Amino acid sequence: MKKKLKKYLPLIIGKQLQFLFFFNPKKAIQKAYILFCTPRKGKILPDQEYFLEEAEDEVILVGDTYIQTYRWSNLGETILMVHGWESNTHRWKTLILKLQKEGYNIVAFDAPAHGNSSGKLLNVPLYSECLQKIIELYRPNYIVGHSVGGMTTIFQQYLYPNQEIEKIIILAPPSELSRIMKGYQKILRLSPKFMNTLNQYFKDKHGYYFEEFSASDFAKNLKTQGLLIHDINDDIAPYTEAISINENWNEVQFISTEDFGHSLFFDEVDTMIIDFLKP
Repeated sequence: MKKKLKKYLPLIIGKQLQFLFFFNPKKAIQKAYILFCTPRKGKILPDQEYFLEEAEDEVILVGDTYIQTYRWSNLGETILMVHGWESNTHRWKTLILKLQKEGYNIVAFDAPAHGNSSGKLLNVPLYSECLQKIIELYRPNYIVGHSVGGMTTIFQQYLYPNQEIEKIIILAPPSELSRIMKGYQKILRLSPKFMNTLNQYFKDKHGYYFEEFSASDFAKNLKTQGLLIHDINDDIAPYTEAISINENWNEVQFISTEDFGHSLFFDEVDTMIIDFLKP
């Protein structure tokens, strides 16, 4: 019964949104936007608490959101970690332990509505605002971003190009919001008229239409030296989008993996990252 409900729930939600759109378009679009920006998981699990409790923690305020930060102090250069959608800082545990041995000072934070941070919504513009605040506070030399965290890092670097970030590492990033929104439309079976109105809502709210919000396009302006790692068989963020980012980013080294998945939780990837960070 649960499987059947899970299968048909998106269709039911989509029909409700379409019905509401007929009578109250503004409210329907707002609900669709909130639904899109609401993660279903990503909070700290009981078995993740111990590792995170070992870090120095500080809570900072970005707008009306309390952002939980973590710091594993050391004497070396500072690395900032940016996790992906429905994840949290714990996803970096293995890499953090390796970077500690290398002497790096490590900073990470939970995105809004994730981990121990407050909030109910997350989108890339909001995430990039938080990232900028963390950069101003901790002045990292390097940034490592995974998935939506990678997309956010590219967008943040596009918005704030004149910073002292020496290298950025992007793992398995999505690039095209237009492709993501087509998937959203397909899952909920929303009408073209509904999506056009939602597209305008996004433009009014964030300054971009779906087709304009592209990590590949943003990468054209990046001057920072980068490492881009993406798996050929990534079933979350298409490999073709990484190719587009690579073609537009002049200062990037592109490494393809095979059968490492979207998470890229492999020692070989950690080694690539550590080697790239070395002078």
